[in-house]
Amino acid sequence: MPRKNIKPLLEKPLIVWSIDAARKSRHIDALVVSTEDEEIAAVARTYGVEVPYLRPAALATDTAATIDVLRHVLEEEEKRGRRFAYLVLLEPTSPLREVEDIDGAIERLVRHPSAKSIVGLAKSECAHPEFTVVLTAEQLIRSYQTGDAGFRELRRQDLKDAYFFEGTIYVSDVEYLFKTGTFYHAHTLGYVVPKWKSYEVDDIYDFFVVEAMLKAKQKQQDVFKDENRAVRFP
Repeated sequence: MPRKNIKPLLEKPLIVWSIDAARKSRHIDALVVSTEDEEIAAVARTYGVEVPYLRPAALATDTAATIDVLRHVLEEEEKRGRRFAYLVLLEPTSPLREVEDIDGAIERLVRHPSAKSIVGLAKSECAHPEFTVVLTAEQLIRSYQTGDAGFRELRRQDLKDAYFFEGTIYVSDVEYLFKTGTFYHAHTLGYVVPKWKSYEVDDIYDFFVVEAMLKAKQKQQDVFKDENRAVRFP
């Protein structure tokens, strides 16, 4: 979807939904938007966010790795005399996240005795691994997990819960992030959000769904009341 990060969503650019949530956080010390686009940078500055440098052309391609973009940001921040213990990545394509998700994820990671990262998850329901298939060259279905032709008829309530990475939030110890080059490793926690928060804006159909969700939430707060915060863990 062209220019999606600044496309108005309920009269507010998509990227600003993430900016607003981050600015409410009790734990985020500095907020920086990384972009190669002058128009996106101008929108961010309009909403009071720092864009002290633009992303270099080598990091402005569809194939650029997120870890390299983050490394560029932290290297630039170090030049400005700022070093950070933790990094929070908020992608603009997840506008349904709330400040409670940001602070909840940060607090859970910092409190954990051995974790180094935490990432957003949502429960797989329709796309549970047991119901996922691949198609052969002859268009016959086979189990995605085993490649077998036979399938068990299972009730959803009998299935073990499975989760998918949904993009709401990523937080990591900075040193460990660049040591491993990833948020995903043996010391990564999962931060589970309810289904309605898991929608990401990747195309125009996603945009319509998220827009409808936000309108419904504004008018019917009680519908979202039981799930308006992420699942908590002891």
